[in-house]
Amino acid sequence: MRARLLASLALLAGSAAIAATPAETRHSFSLADLERLRSVSDPQVSPDGRWVAYTVRTTDAKDDKRYSDIWMTSMDGKETTRLTTRKENESTPRWSPDGRFLAFLSSRDDANEESQLWLLPRAGGEAEKITERSGGIEDYDWSPDGKRLVLVGEDPDPDSTPSADAKDKDKDKDKKASKTKKPIVIDRYQFKEDVTGYLGKKREHLYLLDLATHKIEPLSSGEYDERQPSWSPDGKTIAFVSKRGADPDRTDNWDVFAVEPRAGASPRALTTYEGSDNDPGWGSRLAWSPDSRWIAYVQGGPDKLIYYGLHKLALLPAAGGAPRILTSTLDRNAESPAFTPDGGTILFRLEDDGSVNLASVPAAGGAVKRLVTGRRVVSRLATGGGKTALLISAPDSPAEVYAFDGSVEPRRLSTQNDALMAELRLGAVSETKFKSKDGTEIHGFLVTPPDYEAGRKYPTILRIHGGPVGQHENAFEDEWQWLAANGYVVVAANPRGSSGRGEEFQRAIYADWGHRDTEDVVGAVDDAIAKGIADPNRLGVGGWSYGGILTNYVIASDTRFRGATSGAGSSNFLASYGTDQYIREYEQELGPPWKTPDVWIKLSYPFLHADRIRTPTLFLCGEADFNVPLLNSEQMYQALRSLGIPTQLVIYPGQFHGIRKPTYVRDRYERYVAWYDKYVKAPAQSSAAPAPAASR
Repeated sequence: MRARLLASLALLAGSAAIAATPAETRHSFSLADLERLRSVSDPQVSPDGRWVAYTVRTTDAKDDKRYSDIWMTSMDGKETTRLTTRKENESTPRWSPDGRFLAFLSSRDDANEESQLWLLPRAGGEAEKITERSGGIEDYDWSPDGKRLVLVGEDPDPDSTPSADAKDKDKDKDKKASKTKKPIVIDRYQFKEDVTGYLGKKREHLYLLDLATHKIEPLSSGEYDERQPSWSPDGKTIAFVSKRGADPDRTDNWDVFAVEPRAGASPRALTTYEGSDNDPGWGSRLAWSPDSRWIAYVQGGPDKLIYYGLHKLALLPAAGGAPRILTSTLDRNAESPAFTPDGGTILFRLEDDGSVNLASVPAAGGAVKRLVTGRRVVSRLATGGGKTALLISAPDSPAEVYAFDGSVEPRRLSTQNDALMAELRLGAVSETKFKSKDGTEIHGFLVTPPDYEAGRKYPTILRIHGGPVGQHENAFEDEWQWLAANGYVVVAANPRGSSGRGEEFQRAIYADWGHRDTEDVVGAVDDAIAKGIADPNRLGVGGWSYGGILTNYVIASDTRFRGATSGAGSSNFLASYGTDQYIREYEQELGPPWKTPDVWIKLSYPFLHADRIRTPTLFLCGEADFNVPLLNSEQMYQALRSLGIPTQLVIYPGQFHGIRKPTYVRDRYERYVAWYDKYVKAPAQSSAAPAPAASR
């Protein structure tokens, strides 16, 4: 009750701050505000429909870490409670079927810092640690009777048990040997993965947990991974996804399987499609119909198309049989299916041209209906007790939890960032449309500084999204606001290769990177210049991941840009083969280098023609990045250094592809602005005409 009272007082204080902050006293977005931002995620509706649990990630400046806690808000929005307060990450909240408990994952009190399952009584009291499992818990789902859970856990390390010979050694030698790490033995086709590191023999399998005894027994085994278990409402079946076959590492062909919830049961394949069925990387869960007869899921494109294929909503008979595609005529990505209580309708998230809508389709087939539209992004969908909760963000609002009762306008439940947003003067975010070099219409965004004056030309930064299949969205972007607060116009295009505009648009750069998409993003800058907003003599560019890759293409193709920041990018793709995690994608899309060397050489244009680059460029990367490893940034840095082009390489120790440590995040943003200020805002030849584009 005390926690609930404190949370209620905090909400009242936040509301008072909103009401008491006059517009003239608000300030532009700062790095101090970046550390105050709260990341809300993973809403879960209680079985009675009265509460929504969700996670909130905050920054602890003293510890230089970000921690996530679990909160709970009543569906009427009147009560909010913070449920966990420990300095460890709590995640994946899931209600017990009777609503009496809230389970979650946390590494608290675990010697190996592995996530274990915890159980928190809803009526109050301390959380109880349920598992002590070597390998930890990655995911889980409740049985309908609440007596068992199905767990996803990594196998214990088969090499962790010391040999008999080692046990016979004297204690001093054992102690010395324990400090020496064992050799890493590689024998897999895909042998590395960002964050995970080198991939050995360990796989992720299903386990059954008896809640009364805490006994865990294996439900599956084998040289393949299993993910996303979902228990049927009648309790008779667990559906899950897995990649199987002679060598699962060589394909993205995930299939849906079903198994009886008993040790020794044999799984049966429900799908045989030669492509991804509910790829775990998409974030969509398998959804059972209330009568346990159907499973809704997301089907991707053929394996050859890897991530360029369209995501379609599919319905599968649980007893076996051919699936029905419910969105076959919808040329947009569908995600996150959820049945309505009567089983007659499926809700889902629909990605569309810079936004993500909430939509529905009859389970029997029929027309798609858009329920929540507009300039916003529905990033999560949860149902329970006949109620629906959504996670929604907009350009002027970080993601918060909303209730959706069928009306056009969802009702806000959480207010985690309201007090902060009331203090800020944000840059205005508008959508743009323009024609690329070949006449193709491209869409994007234009962000102007908070004190923008019409008719004045501003230094302009082209920011490029990662992926390449992804999109800039109508969501709150702190990076855009940070640049705008420092006096820059931000141009953010969704070039060909982006999602949200249909499969043909996504596939347009297949095995042809840096060509049409370079023309498209450069066209966005030309559009801003033509509108009299961007100063043609003060242009910058930058991005992270594929955004860094495309940045390298841009500066090797167009010398007008006075400064660039290339984060976690690459350019010499022959050097990427076997050194990053994309071996399947490379061989599917480009072919092996020894069979298609011309393709690999063509795509390595920025490195092999680095002598055409004139743009001072800042390269950045995480030291432990296995997604786009550091060596790629090192090569481009070395090339520009050899050519005498101003350049710098920044390496973030211990960081993976995503930079997470708060001081490093702050450092990266500070370096962006410092680099652009030095080379873009006041270039040495600011009065000169733009340099001509280099010929490819």
